[in-house]
Amino acid sequence: MDAQSPPQTVHAIKRRWCLGFSRFSRSRLLGCGGRLKAEHQRLACRTRLKAGHQQLPIVLGTLFAVLLLNGCAAYQFGSAALYPSGIRTVHIPVVRNDTFRHDLGPQLTDALVKEVERRTPYKVVSNPHADSVLRCTISGQSKVVLTETSSDDPRALDSAITVGATWTSRDGRRLMQNSLASVDQDSIGFSQSVRFVPEAGQSIDTANQEAIDRLARRIVSQMESRW
Repeated sequence: MDAQSPPQTVHAIKRRWCLGFSRFSRSRLLGCGGRLKAEHQRLACRTRLKAGHQQLPIVLGTLFAVLLLNGCAAYQFGSAALYPSGIRTVHIPVVRNDTFRHDLGPQLTDALVKEVERRTPYKVVSNPHADSVLRCTISGQSKVVLTETSSDDPRALDSAITVGATWTSRDGRRLMQNSLASVDQDSIGFSQSVRFVPEAGQSIDTANQEAIDRLARRIVSQMESRW
């Protein structure tokens, strides 16, 4: 029995060494598997974060649009924001003309209708009971000689037209305001002069038409809301 003990001891040692090595290899394999699993989780998390960053502008844009529509629904955009709200139609009677040039009234009326339709969100109607009424009166027209030829003929002249305008709502509220005009003033005054040279083929009629067009643009500009 004593002679066989050493081989059994050596065999037992080999067996224990093999078992220990297998356990060590198994633990190494398990450790590698854990690291691979952790690395896979990190890659998946990084992919989700990248996808979230790519979708963030879309989410923020959608949120901004929702807030803009909900919080700014009462505001106007574009050219409509420049003019008083609550007005949809404008009635423009034939411009009253207190001068001897009777063609100026219809000319200014036509120019105002075109300018309001072109620049404002309002619709010009013939109904006097519209949401608002724009009334104008031509109070003066003058011609001034600036220079003369050697034979005392006019060489350069100025034609000036003066207009008073009021824009009121259906309930009588004044819609056209001017910081330079008095509060008690019934209308806002406009004056426009145009120079013409007869020697160049220009006439008083062409000058008056140019003055009328400029007056229409200025009157419609005055319809904008005052800040």
